[in-house]
Amino acid sequence: MAHPDRMTGSLPVPNVQALAQACNRSDEQIPERYIRPEAGAEEVISGYDSTSAIPVIDLSKLCDPRSSHEERARLGSACRQWGFFQLINHGVPDDVIRDLKKDMAEFFELPLEAKTAYSMLPNSMEGYGQAFVVSEDQKLDWADRFGLVVRPIESRDMRFWPAHPPSFRNSIDRYSFETARVARCLLELIAEDMGADLESLLEVFRGQPQVFRMNYYPPCKQAGEVLGLSPHTDAAGLTLQLQVNDVPGLQIKRDSKWFAVNALDGALLVIVGEILEILSNGKYRCVVHRAVVHPSRERISAVVFHRPCREAVVGPLPELVREDGGKARYRSISYLDYMKRFFSAKLNGRSHVESLKIDL
Repeated sequence: MAHPDRMTGSLPVPNVQALAQACNRSDEQIPERYIRPEAGAEEVISGYDSTSAIPVIDLSKLCDPRSSHEERARLGSACRQWGFFQLINHGVPDDVIRDLKKDMAEFFELPLEAKTAYSMLPNSMEGYGQAFVVSEDQKLDWADRFGLVVRPIESRDMRFWPAHPPSFRNSIDRYSFETARVARCLLELIAEDMGADLESLLEVFRGQPQVFRMNYYPPCKQAGEVLGLSPHTDAAGLTLQLQVNDVPGLQIKRDSKWFAVNALDGALLVIVGEILEILSNGKYRCVVHRAVVHPSRERISAVVFHRPCREAVVGPLPELVREDGGKARYRSISYLDYMKRFFSAKLNGRSHVESLKIDL
């Protein structure tokens, strides 16, 4: 059975890193397909107001009996009210993060022909290129991406794993192992908070499937008129994002306002995805997020999507439906059909998860 990321492709578009270099060297305007009038049209909360509002969760406190009760309540509140939090003291070794950051930066410095050796194949989201381009007139994101299926280990296609820098494969492997451990710990705590049966929740994520994605956002002299990543929700249970360099760009939406995320040093940015919203029967709410770009500096991020196993059915957990008086708020759908739907449309806020809701 094919992996979901190898069932649907994206239309080919120009390499944005090369395009940015050409545009930034001259007076040439960027192509119209990248101009997004909505980019600067909505209010953005930034600075202290944003940093002080966004939840910060300490994994060491979650696991310490002396502080776990209070911290677990904060975790539940973050998942319900924000769908997002910064995770500190997560236990991923500093050298694992350092090596991954170094190798990612070196990879994107390689000549274009070296990177395109790992280009996505037709009908696949794995490899180097773009994603979610479904029409020739669609507006485009100012970014290049590189996706890899990393777990289960037997699902890896090593053709797409970069051979340069030489340490890169090992860096990705070590980071995958550590983030899988963190995600497993969070899912156990989340099951307790939402009142779900632990085994039934973990069964959805059996084998801890992971997709690793690198995002490269080139600088853009018209930064206020483009988007690095369109507003969307994630087709995942949890997403763990690492800011690779010190250039911010992630923004999350709450109460019709965008909040700029200033990543704490060493923190993992945790995003609640559509899968957890559906499994929780709406107790949790997946967060709409986007990425903006910098006028003169590149931005790089590493994202790990923690997804259901291929055999899973995506739908509200029965015990949570019973708790809601027997009313399921979302349709149940096979995970493979769910991913086909997700990949076949452009990114557009909450439109995908909303399409699975049941009118009550």
